[in-house]
Amino acid sequence: MFSGGIGSWAAAKRVAAEHGTDALTLLFTDTLIEDPDLYRFLEEAAANVGGQFVRIAEGRTPWQVYRDRRFLGNSRRDPCSAILKRQPADNWLRTNCRPAETTIYVGIDWTEEHRFTRLRDLRAKDGWTYEAPLCDPPYILKTDMMRELRHNGIYPPRLYSEGFSHNNCGGFCCKAGQGQFANLLRVNPTLYLQHEAEEESLRAYLGKNVSMMTDRTGDGKKKPLTMRTLRLRIEAGEQVDMFDIGGCGCFA
Repeated sequence: MFSGGIGSWAAAKRVAAEHGTDALTLLFTDTLIEDPDLYRFLEEAAANVGGQFVRIAEGRTPWQVYRDRRFLGNSRRDPCSAILKRQPADNWLRTNCRPAETTIYVGIDWTEEHRFTRLRDLRAKDGWTYEAPLCDPPYILKTDMMRELRHNGIYPPRLYSEGFSHNNCGGFCCKAGQGQFANLLRVNPTLYLQHEAEEESLRAYLGKNVSMMTDRTGDGKKKPLTMRTLRLRIEAGEQVDMFDIGGCGCFA
């Protein structure tokens, strides 16, 4: 599962070193709202690892999925991940692979091993074998992966240098928190405004007071927090929770 993140490259390098690349497929599922630099990184990373690089895409963006499903993705439910990531990958696996002859590798590392355990146990029910090479020793951090990436002559994906913890969906995610969206507003206000407009358009289409983020200010009770409201608070100099990054994890 070649997501375009540093973890998937590092995991693929371990797989290639142990098993070779003759039967290795690097499978990328495209949401069509990725950062342009992701494609540069994928090309260089795939050439560095070896094996066969395969790109698949369902054909819609997350916002198109939300509108078609009449549901705005949020921190609890993310139809975009299921429809644009997991289902296309599952369809490709069923068409091209046999469970008994296939091992599926993911780039989750030892700091989030609970995500991998949940994924592995769930998919085992369907006969698939999942492994996470970065959950095994030697245990390394993302800083180590970045150093090794540069040692291999590849510049890291741009989003990492811009303060994002992942290289998915151009810095956007329906599971993102205030901190991640605030960072997106800081580094790419034009893109932020595009997503803000999409959220406002979908709210009007649904006729509901829904949002991706949750607000607990004031009485501490949960209430919708739109991208527009967050932006206006930031522009007014109000404090926002920069530690609320959210939980982007499309395959787990």
